[in-house]
Amino acid sequence: MSERLSIKASGGSFSAYVARPAATRAPAIVVIQEIFGVNAVMREVCDQLASYCGYLAVCPDLFWRLQPDVDITDQSQAEWDQALDLMGHFDVDQWVEDIRAVIDRVRSDPACNGKVGAVGYCLGGRLAFLTATRTDSDASVGYYGVGIENYLGEAERLAQPLMLHIAEEDGFVPKKAQARIIAALKDHPQVTLHTYPGRDHAFARPGGTHFHQKDASLANDRTVAFFKKYLG
Repeated sequence: MSERLSIKASGGSFSAYVARPAATRAPAIVVIQEIFGVNAVMREVCDQLASYCGYLAVCPDLFWRLQPDVDITDQSQAEWDQALDLMGHFDVDQWVEDIRAVIDRVRSDPACNGKVGAVGYCLGGRLAFLTATRTDSDASVGYYGVGIENYLGEAERLAQPLMLHIAEEDGFVPKKAQARIIAALKDHPQVTLHTYPGRDHAFARPGGTHFHQKDASLANDRTVAFFKKYLG
């Protein structure tokens, strides 16, 4: 069952897509969008987490301060231009605070058992890392996060488990950046790293140019196992 949830934040309120599981009380997962907004891909992630994994899944509209209800794809140059323009104007610190507001709201939802994790993709992968370092998320996962290398100093704040999926041929994350991320985090007790040889950015996005079914399934299975271990 899906619905819309209103989240209060500094400066106003914003909506979130919610997929509810059959269970009356379950762990929750905040799904952090790519640069294309709360689109069909993100809604499907929520639906899968609810239907097949039994989680309360919530995907907030993080572009709300710039343009509410963005829902585009990666299938045309015009949509790419719009997405990149939005990405160029967002405020990372404000977005993390908005994610914190979502976590607080969801944790208090009667359908949540008190455990809340987060999973993010692309830009959301960076935000998943920052969610792990700056909020009380119980477990966080980032897929091919862009720009994480610029925030590695925050790793000392990690108090809860973090998993990162790194595409070795990621066109948005240069090899040197990947090496910095791995060197800084590989021995951290809270961090699990997985690298995917031959894979490019967004290899887990169904319908995308670089989608790879086998490695997407592998990454998703690892994510579900991770959440089952730390969220239940």
